[in-house]
Amino acid sequence: MELRQLTMADYDERMALFQFAFQQRLTAEQLEQRKKNFRPEQQWGFFDEQDKLLSVLGLMPLEAWVQGKKLALGGIGSVATWPEARRQGCVGRLLSHALETMRKNGQSVSMLHPFFFPFYKKYGYEQTIDRKKYTIATRLLPTRKETPGEVRRMTVPDVSVLDMVYTAYASRYNGTLARSAEWWEDRVRRQEGTAAVYYNEDGSPEGYLLYDCLNGKMTVHELTALNETARAAIWTFIANHDSMFSETILNAPIDDDLPYLLDDPRIGQEVVPYFMSRIVDAQAFAEQYVWNGGKDGESVLLCMEDRHAPWNEGAFRLSWSSEGEGKLERLEGSTSQEAGGNGEAIRCDIRALTAMLLGGRKPTWLASVGRVSGPSDSLRLLERRIPERTPFFMDFF
Repeated sequence: MELRQLTMADYDERMALFQFAFQQRLTAEQLEQRKKNFRPEQQWGFFDEQDKLLSVLGLMPLEAWVQGKKLALGGIGSVATWPEARRQGCVGRLLSHALETMRKNGQSVSMLHPFFFPFYKKYGYEQTIDRKKYTIATRLLPTRKETPGEVRRMTVPDVSVLDMVYTAYASRYNGTLARSAEWWEDRVRRQEGTAAVYYNEDGSPEGYLLYDCLNGKMTVHELTALNETARAAIWTFIANHDSMFSETILNAPIDDDLPYLLDDPRIGQEVVPYFMSRIVDAQAFAEQYVWNGGKDGESVLLCMEDRHAPWNEGAFRLSWSSEGEGKLERLEGSTSQEAGGNGEAIRCDIRALTAMLLGGRKPTWLASVGRVSGPSDSLRLLERRIPERTPFFMDFF
């Protein structure tokens, strides 16, 4: 078998496998349209001796917000294998190759939407993004409020306005995409439905709504609000559609407090595990990450396991400046052996490190459930240095 990047000549085979694996039937017109946006350089595949495609993986160069900073992200998507080639290690080898490629390209973190969580956990990915799904009967919607400013529908969505609000909103979370103009055009604007923007008294946009009303339901694709006034104005706008639907469906961050703000909080609520993340290059990520400040020169010893990215394996010293700059240095020789054997180091695998830094899981809690071990003072120090920020993801790939 040969592992290589796809070319335009592989498009038909790629789409045949895509349709089979994801149980879709695309028309000739849809296939031709998708061909215009096909990026073969972002596709890696395994081919047999006759150059027939067996397995494929998409690797997209993206950016994500992490602690208020944009980081290069490797987005894994559209992973598929023909049945006759399954259980031969194709996807595992593609993932290992993708990790090497991401590290070389400076993408210190990766994300994906799993078909099966346990499968990707084997390769170092960890569940980091959960979302709340609300189903709200119209009679239980937030009470209408008089607010300054106004909500205006957009006949043609103005991406410059939407992105201004989105960027301010998304940068408050960990894991949200830093959307490019191409992403807005190809992934967001093409959704069916309507856009509406809240403008404050000064005419500045502070929130928006992307939604659809169909078959007696309002489906909210995105709702962003930069403050409480914007939130109240948008929910009042939603409630003014009450003659058109019996319920509203939307996704929200896992820490969203909407039920508390309702007169009757007995709405449908479901916690939905959504995306997984993985630290690709721990040393690069530690330097890019924005840590909490503290005493200059504080440090902990860290012994890490990562079977699929050997550059992350071993003993390290994680140290910080007073301003929150971090550095992860590999320990060599006897120093490494001491760190690994004297009980002074925090021991974890790459999944646990990802859970701490991207998934909002506290080191002391991970230790209490057996995912991390180490001295309690080191765990508490690490915990103090990790800023609290909710993980959230609004897109899909």
